[in-house]
Amino acid sequence: MSHTTTTLRLTTQDDTDYLGRILAKYAREGDCFLLRGQIGSGKSTLARAFIRTLLGPNTEVPSPTFTLVQTYNYNNFELWHADLYRLDDAQEAVELGLTDAFNDHICLIEWPELLGDLAPTSALDIEMSVAPDCHLATLTFDDSWRLRGAENA
Repeated sequence: MSHTTTTLRLTTQDDTDYLGRILAKYAREGDCFLLRGQIGSGKSTLARAFIRTLLGPNTEVPSPTFTLVQTYNYNNFELWHADLYRLDDAQEAVELGLTDAFNDHICLIEWPELLGDLAPTSALDIEMSVAPDCHLATLTFDDSWRLRGAENA
């Protein structure tokens, strides 16, 4: 399956929020979003906007840095927001139930590098980075995401 990569320029936090809202509108049960990037690159901002789009603007969205995973009920499944920064190895993600969640829930994964080969190959990969005058979001996705975009256009 071929992959497409595109980079978006996010000049304000509103731009990052907007990207999170758009991604949430396309999200389906079983989707995984891999949020990569250094501390301060906008991963959590994007995740909060995504979650609040699905659950309401006043939804409390604490960082999962210390709890590792925050789950939210959404329709007939869950929304998982995970921060894997503190994991020692990928097996801990399995023990948390995260790899099982990939099949049945929507998962937003910060620091997915720690999953190694356990990361779903169908995930939408988002690399957040800081440029001198903005943040950048580089999205890499397979054909199924492109087709979904065409369906919703």
